[in-house]
Amino acid sequence: MFVLFEETGKFLAGRILSEADSSLQVELDSGKRVKVKAVNALLKFEKPAPAELVAAGQKLSAEIELDLAWEFASDEEFGFADLARDYFSADPAKPASTEQQVAALFRLFEAPHYFRRAGKGRFKKAPAEILQQALGAIEKKKQLAAQISAWAEELGQGQCPAPVREQLYKILFKPDKNSPEYKAVVEASRATHIAPLALLQRAGAIASPYQFHWKRFLFENFPKGTAFPALQAPKVLDELPLAAVQAYSIDDSATTEIDDALSVQGLGSGTVVLGIHIAAPGLAIQPADAIDQVARTRLSTVYMPGYKITMLPDDVVQSYTLEEGRDCPAVSLYVTLDEATLDIKASETKLERVPIAANLRHDQLDSVITAEWLENPAFEHENGSTPLPIGRETLSFLYRLAKHLKAQREVVRGKPETFNRPDYNFRLDHSSGQEPQGEETVRISIRQRGAPLDLIVAEAMILANSTWGSWLGELGVPGIYRSQASLAPGVKVRMGTKALPHAGIGVKSYAWSTSPLRRYTDLVNQWQIIACARHGRTAALAAPFKPKDAELFSIISGFDAAYSAYNGFQAGIERYWTLKYLEQHGISELTATAFKDNLVRADEVPLVLSAMGAQGLPRGARVRVKLGAIDEITLDVSGAVIERLDTVVDAAAQVAQDEDSEADELAAGPISIAVEVDEPVNEALPAAAQAT
Repeated sequence: MFVLFEETGKFLAGRILSEADSSLQVELDSGKRVKVKAVNALLKFEKPAPAELVAAGQKLSAEIELDLAWEFASDEEFGFADLARDYFSADPAKPASTEQQVAALFRLFEAPHYFRRAGKGRFKKAPAEILQQALGAIEKKKQLAAQISAWAEELGQGQCPAPVREQLYKILFKPDKNSPEYKAVVEASRATHIAPLALLQRAGAIASPYQFHWKRFLFENFPKGTAFPALQAPKVLDELPLAAVQAYSIDDSATTEIDDALSVQGLGSGTVVLGIHIAAPGLAIQPADAIDQVARTRLSTVYMPGYKITMLPDDVVQSYTLEEGRDCPAVSLYVTLDEATLDIKASETKLERVPIAANLRHDQLDSVITAEWLENPAFEHENGSTPLPIGRETLSFLYRLAKHLKAQREVVRGKPETFNRPDYNFRLDHSSGQEPQGEETVRISIRQRGAPLDLIVAEAMILANSTWGSWLGELGVPGIYRSQASLAPGVKVRMGTKALPHAGIGVKSYAWSTSPLRRYTDLVNQWQIIACARHGRTAALAAPFKPKDAELFSIISGFDAAYSAYNGFQAGIERYWTLKYLEQHGISELTATAFKDNLVRADEVPLVLSAMGAQGLPRGARVRVKLGAIDEITLDVSGAVIERLDTVVDAAAQVAQDEDSEADELAAGPISIAVEVDEPVNEALPAAAQAT
């Protein structure tokens, strides 16, 4: 005697060895013996053999028309043998054959949309309206599957369906893995054995490498677009006194968010007052107002060659920027210095209107305002003197002070700050304010870090950020600080709400406060500083953010993530334009300096690349590298060392490479996408009927 039974959704059949009231001992065709609960035994039979019966039942079940079976079935609960009799037998009194009963069981089991299971071997037919809904859903699923197959075939043939193109970035980076567009890419990738990204490139989904990087960044960081809602800049309501100074800003020509300016009073008197004047949007914008909500969402301005996404709308920026010829609301830090020794005697913070005499520009004046011109009153450039809106004596004092402040910080740091590598300026041949398209002519120029104007601004801002950071701490007012415990390898800069030392800069505390128009942390700190200026010792009670305020920690977390993403994008897109520069100028070889493993740094363009043959070279070794193929999607370029240009590494160069190496990122390589070609297909399959 044999038995057909169900176990964990599978149908098995075997020979009965023994039988009790509640269970059976069954031997399967494989020889394996199993204990079967009596309730799971669906059909006992003497012939044919189990494997033959299952095979015959599967074959016959495929011939059962479900619509017809549904019509034949009773409206009440029924067993599979009942349906087999009604469907197959002309004589209602005559039972169906064993093969017909098994076929009916298999067909009923695999059609839950027609027949609901009501127990072991028992079923009840679905109501007509439910059945129609289910059949409609099945038909829709079939059509969707056909659409997926059609799209996959198109992709395999090198054509990209419009729906896939429209969902490109979602498919690659944040996919809905049940969407037909995603499934089509996976199916096509499996069929062609081509990686998804390469497949989409071949199909023309990625028409422009530049647009690929740009649109990906927007998709991940600005999913709702970069347009601003309609906002009106609030006016500063305070009656601010007019400062008796003439202030000057120093920025690049492309800068529109002019946050800071400097003034000098008392030259020649023995006591000099340095004014560091910061644009004061915090006097008008208030926490949680409409403009603040926009700024908090963006957290920073995003910079890239030829374009930027500002933290605040342009008309809002223009209301508070330190534009020349205007008396601008500002938070001013006045530092009183001994003119001879440059020792700091006192500092004071004021809320006021500051006359901005001129907006000086790095790129226009760096070649004029040189170290020699500042340090030697008798020195003149060969092409004569250039008229300047600011006195030479004032600039010379600011430069002397900047060098002094830097030297003091270096004592705290324990070693000198080095500017071994230049900053690079990118200029695109396109209309200002328009999004680049990726094919513009690019020019790359060098601005040496530590140039006089650069140093003057940098040291003044460090002085303001450290002074205000310490002042907030003294008054018990929390702020957003950057700190670094030591210069030991692996010790990173961290953000927090406590005034802690910053070993990398060499100051007791450091709170970003000098760029409130383009960095949200600075705007937050400005609100806190304004409270200190207004309320003094009681500022902790009046400041918008209180000690241990959860909002501050939330801001820090959000800013850290956004700033990292923005900087990563800037590094990547600058690398794109560097590779474009190489292509446009036909550069196939360049000189470089080895600095880590098999990596080299180009001497004349901002490019780090891996070079075959650089392994084992000492840091600082100078080499000539032949460039290979450029991949503008992965931002990669191969290289091979073809000549070493020195025999002994200069000691200073080796130290410089050691100091710089930790900050370098290759910004190239395989792009991490979220398309999982090897994932199992997530489909609901009917239970398999087996005889083991």
